[in-house]
Amino acid sequence: MHRRFRTRLAALSLLALLASGGCRPEAEEKVIRFAHNLDPAHPVHQAAELMARRVAETSGGRLQMKVYPSGQLCSDRECLELLQLGSLDLAKVSTATMENFAPAFRVFGVPYLFRDDAHRFAALDGAVGQDLLLAGLDQRVRGLAYYDSGSRSFYTVAKPAETPADLAGLKVRVMESPMSIEMVRTFGGSATPISFGELYTALQQGVVDGAENNPPSFYLSHHYEVARYLVLDEHTSVPDMVVVGTPAWERLSAQEQAWIRDAAQESAEVQRVLWREATEEALAAVEEAGVTIIRPDKAPFESSVAPMRTALGADPLLGPLIARIEATRADAAPSPDP
Repeated sequence: MHRRFRTRLAALSLLALLASGGCRPEAEEKVIRFAHNLDPAHPVHQAAELMARRVAETSGGRLQMKVYPSGQLCSDRECLELLQLGSLDLAKVSTATMENFAPAFRVFGVPYLFRDDAHRFAALDGAVGQDLLLAGLDQRVRGLAYYDSGSRSFYTVAKPAETPADLAGLKVRVMESPMSIEMVRTFGGSATPISFGELYTALQQGVVDGAENNPPSFYLSHHYEVARYLVLDEHTSVPDMVVVGTPAWERLSAQEQAWIRDAAQESAEVQRVLWREATEEALAAVEEAGVTIIRPDKAPFESSVAPMRTALGADPLLGPLIARIEATRADAAPSPDP
């Protein structure tokens, strides 16, 4: 893994040298590199491409954004490390991965934190969400916008996890997120962090018994070919973020920063629409492919993680954030951009 990371870092350093965005006069073209680990058909990539077009249009071609999908350059964690070093400019990462860099992002891993989609969007667009975009500044990363990642649910290979008791003893793939690990353990499962790119083989070979993710990722990854049970318990709604490294950000003029920030916000609005459509299409497609989709009673799942919720509510960092999110009204007006 370290050798692969060094190879990618060397490649990115070469790209940076060729682009020389921070060394050219402002009137000349600058190339901004945006990396993510999802398929080109995914709503995230479509939104990133829209962002690239807007940046080029509003800058009159002076800023060009090159999007690298499918983990070509880095995994989520590697992308964040490259942003910190200034070897990458922009990335889409999960806020679950951000937990490892800024503990405040753990709040998004709190099970059943949001009442519904309207509550989630009001919280992200409101004061608490906008404050959290800046929670990684001391780690040299800055959030620009949230991309919708829907709700995460369990999918399994051999039998459905219709109740928390069905998760007991199952090896469940999770992201590299302390909150995800704690949640699965609270449910009684064995949390197993594995990179997303290796998960298909892990499911196929029995390294893990299941995983948890949102419907579009379940579908586009082809995990449904191996895991034939999808239980829509919707335990967490962990958003993605468009993040920029502060080394790259500080190389830009105030005008260039505004172009990128505005394009990121516009792409986020479009991405929400694309996400909703992709979720409906994914559920229809996997059901047609023979996946058993179960919509369980969520009350037992919520009850199982109640002790975890109580403990987190007493945490000096997370407790106030949870309270602010719970107090957010679904009709609250969005706050200005950071």
